[in-house]
Amino acid sequence: MAWEVIGVIDTEGVRAEWTFPADPGAVRTARAAVRGQLRGWGLEPVSDVAALLVSELVTNSLRHATGPIGVRLMRPAGIGGVLLVEVSDPLPELPRERVARPDDESGRGLQLVASASRRWGSRPGTDGKTVWFELALPDRVD
Repeated sequence: MAWEVIGVIDTEGVRAEWTFPADPGAVRTARAAVRGQLRGWGLEPVSDVAALLVSELVTNSLRHATGPIGVRLMRPAGIGGVLLVEVSDPLPELPRERVARPDDESGRGLQLVASASRRWGSRPGTDGKTVWFELALPDRVD
C-alpha cells in the first residue's frame, strides 16, 4: 500500500503529516506511521495508545467517507506536555458519540477515544472534517 509523507517540520512546534488512500490497508499503515514517528520523537510511552486511537478514527473514515484520509501529529510550541493528533476525511458530517449495545460489533471507537484521551473533538473544514484528540505526555519527554 502506498502512502505519502507530507512533511515533518520543526517550526511552531513539531509536526508530522501523512495522507492515506481510502483503502482497508490504511488502518495498518497509519498505525505503523504513527508508532514510528512517535518513537523517533522519543515518545514511546504514548505510541501504543496514539496508534490505537488513530486506527479507530481511520477505520471510522473508511466506513463513512470516501477519498483520502489525513493524519497529523503535533507537539504545539508553548504548550508543554501535549500531543495533538488529528484525522481528517472528506465527509462533512461531524461524528457523534453513541452508546453501543453489549452485542453490537461496532460503535465503540469514539467512546474509546473519549476515555483514553485527555480531550477530543471535531471541527468542520472546507473539504470535510477533522476529528482530533490530545494525549498528555509524561514529564520526562518534554
